[in-house]
Amino acid sequence: MDISIETETQTTQRLRGVIAAAEFDVHEGVWCFRETPLANPPQLSPRTLAVVRDADSWSALVPFADADGADVEKFGLFSFHFPAGMDNSGFVGWLANHLKRALGTGVFVVCGSNRDRGGIYDYWGCPVELLAAVEREIETLRSIES
Repeated sequence: MDISIETETQTTQRLRGVIAAAEFDVHEGVWCFRETPLANPPQLSPRTLAVVRDADSWSALVPFADADGADVEKFGLFSFHFPAGMDNSGFVGWLANHLKRALGTGVFVVCGSNRDRGGIYDYWGCPVELLAAVEREIETLRSIES
């Protein structure tokens, strides 16, 4: 794939086309990061969406359970699968910036790849209390003609 060299206006126009063409899903439930010591990797299950680690611990993105405790950050999740061959470069920064300006919220993003579904996909998390507002904002962006 070629690297995009374009103006800010061209990037916005291209990425509005990307968000409109992407498969967009809002995932049910409340999610959190469950931490375990580095010597004790998390058990994977069909509900585990992502696992990352740093020098000290593992962090698994999983459905929230009351056992996780009241002090655990709770997130709502949504995802995008992009059509094969579509230039989605800059999408994460563009949408994260838009959501911050429009709603005041930050987000986190975990990316992966599934070649059978077009390649790169993104799971996004936001504060669970703002998920409905984020969904409305994304649906508005998806309906804007590029």
